[in-house]
Formats: sequence, structure tokens, C-alpha cells
Amino acid sequence: MLRSFFKTLYGFYAALALAAVFLPLCLLIIVSPTLTLRRAIGRAGVKLAVLLIGQPLKVSGLEHLPRGPCVCVANHASYIDGLILTAALPARFTFLVQHGAAGWPLVGKTISRMGVSFVNRGSAREAAQATRELLRRIGEGESFTIFAEGTFKRPPGLLGFHSGAFVIASKAQVPVVPAVIRGSRQLFGEGMRLPGFSQLSIEVLPAIAPIGEGRDTANTLRDAVRAAILARCGEPDAAQPVPEPHQD
Repeated sequence: MLRSFFKTLYGFYAALALAAVFLPLCLLIIVSPTLTLRRAIGRAGVKLAVLLIGQPLKVSGLEHLPRGPCVCVANHASYIDGLILTAALPARFTFLVQHGAAGWPLVGKTISRMGVSFVNRGSAREAAQATRELLRRIGEGESFTIFAEGTFKRPPGLLGFHSGAFVIASKAQVPVVPAVIRGSRQLFGEGMRLPGFSQLSIEVLPAIAPIGEGRDTANTLRDAVRAAILARCGEPDAAQPVPEPHQD
């Protein structure tokens, strides 16, 4: 009973602390004039937030990041994965986000100002448009972080990967960097009303370069990246067939 009490007490404290940081942080990002400044504010704000709740972020393997553009693919376990990757990765990394997030109050505007790209995976036409835009931005030197599972669920487990990130990497001929997030599911996973206490860590693994182009290359790359993440994430294999986007 005492343990449950302190768990609830911590949850309320963490929720208030996060709200106290993120509400003004979002507003500051929205009004800041340059993308460089907005990303710097976002990274600093997330680091401050996790320190306030007593869960400093441990990051390892940044030496594996290529100097040039790349695609970073991470496992997805909680509502805060994008936030902690924002803090962990250099400012040249941005995100590919499901299109529905653009309409979220305050959050949608904030992440738009952070330079994310939105994609509707349910529409082949819109997914193709998003792919062309990503290829253009990668050609200009940007790097992207993508949650290839596309979603997360309450039970622990690595879901199947969509192929989109790997099609992009093979077309752009840039390496894919696997990144492993640990601890975020226990902090704020699906169905949690209050944050829990959990040590957060991100491990960046060696990059994997595409060999050739085309769907077969993308699928081979996808399987290699997923196997690397599965071996290090500490969760079971929960893969199921991933549906392809329907044709409009």
C-alpha cells in the first residue's frame, strides 16, 4: 500500500512538472523566429523536463551517426519517444509523423514549427508525395527519424516494421541508423494516466547501408535494422503482417 501511495504521488508530481515545462516550451517554440533556434529550445526543454522528474536521459552510441544525411529508425513504445529522441539526437534530425498529429491542439503547431514532415500511411498517393518531399530534404542534407512500427501498444513487444523508411533510404542511398529506446514504456506507455518511474536510455547502433535500390533492397534493409533493434530492446518479437497503403 505504501509503495502504491508513493507511486501515485510521484505520478502526480511528474505530470505537473512535465506540464509546467512543456506548456511554455510549446509556446516558446511556436513564436521563435528560426528553425535552428526552435530545435535548440526543444532539445534543451526536454532535457530539463526529464531532469525535473528525476529521470535523466542516458545516451550512448552517438559516434555511430554518419556525418552526412541518414535515416534513423527507432522502436516505439510510448507517447514520449519523439520527445526523448529530440533531446538525444543532433539538431539536424527531424521526424516523420502520422498526419493526424498535425491537428492536435498546441502539439500539432509545435511539431510543425520544429520542421517535421507529416505522412498519411493509409493513402498510397499521399505517402508517395511525402516520400518525394523527404527525398528532396535528404538531398539538401537533412536527416530523419522514423518510428517504423507506425504505432505502439500496451503490451511489451517490437511490432512489425513498415517499409517506407527503408524505401526512402534505398532511393536516397543513405544509411539507416538503428536506435533502441529503453524505459519509455514504463514511463508513459499506452493507457497510463500518470507517468511512472523508469530509467530512460537510448542506444544508437552502427549504421546499415542499402546495397542497391528497389523493393527487395528496402525489405532486406528493413529486416536487418529490425533484427538489430530486436536484439537490444529487451522486448519480445510481436511482429504481425504490416498492411500496405491502399490505392486511392
